[in-house]
Amino acid sequence: MVKQPDHRDWSCVITLGLIWGATFMVVAIALEGYGPVTVATARTALGAVTLLLLMRATGRRLPGGGGALWWSIIVIGVLSTALPFVLLSWGQQYVPSAFAGLSMAAVPLMVLPLAHFFSDEPLNLRRLFGVSLGFSGALVLIGPGLANLGQGAEPLAQLACVGAALCYACASIFTRRCPPIDPVTLSALTLVVGAVILLPIMLMTEGLPTWQGTRPSLAIITLGLIPTAFATLLRVAIIRSAGSVFMTLVNYQVPIWSMVFGAWILSEALPLRFYIALSMILTGLAISQWFSLRKMLIGR
Repeated sequence: MVKQPDHRDWSCVITLGLIWGATFMVVAIALEGYGPVTVATARTALGAVTLLLLMRATGRRLPGGGGALWWSIIVIGVLSTALPFVLLSWGQQYVPSAFAGLSMAAVPLMVLPLAHFFSDEPLNLRRLFGVSLGFSGALVLIGPGLANLGQGAEPLAQLACVGAALCYACASIFTRRCPPIDPVTLSALTLVVGAVILLPIMLMTEGLPTWQGTRPSLAIITLGLIPTAFATLLRVAIIRSAGSVFMTLVNYQVPIWSMVFGAWILSEALPLRFYIALSMILTGLAISQWFSLRKMLIGR
């Protein structure tokens, strides 16, 4: 059974929301000099190397489990790294980074029915209402852009971002159902799976990358170390500790922080609908996670 989230779980999920909220802006910078598959491959490979070095430094070894464990690792690697990284990188060539961030708000709606049928987290009316309200807040933010649907590559790019959200939702369920394994080892091996899949695709489609300047190159390094390696550790730890439904709190934060970083770093003006959506999303969060939030606030 899933335990009630504690202060550590809440700290991790807030930190992860901040990191992933800024990721889309960093991806956009990396795309200034590199192709989408190269960006996805480089961040995955760098993240994998970082966590493999951490495994070695801490004396962790490869798991000796049976086929079920290794099958889970492969599936999680495909759904949490290889496929969504490519979809998001490609999509961000044609849609604003804020849209990619906003699309992550769809993950909770996808996770809830999946967790109800395939995991140990039953769906109830309170959770359904809360996540629906939060997702409606994200739709308020997206609203004005809907008028541009059907122009050029934008519709496919939007579908790619939503597809990435579906990948993350499925990966959350598989991570929850994965046989017992050390979180650091699981994080490292899923990134290895992603790198092994993406590397030959990159070489065939975009070739061996070369240095394309300080700004995009540093962006790729940042992507590999922080939102890939470090954030993967946090993501796995949260799901294993508090469940995949609690993990969806990250996806409510991502649209907010992606807008905040856009205004702060890029000096973009925030329209009134942002504040309306913000209140809707936060209200949805409070409703869907009411019991764990109340426990945290009253310390019981």
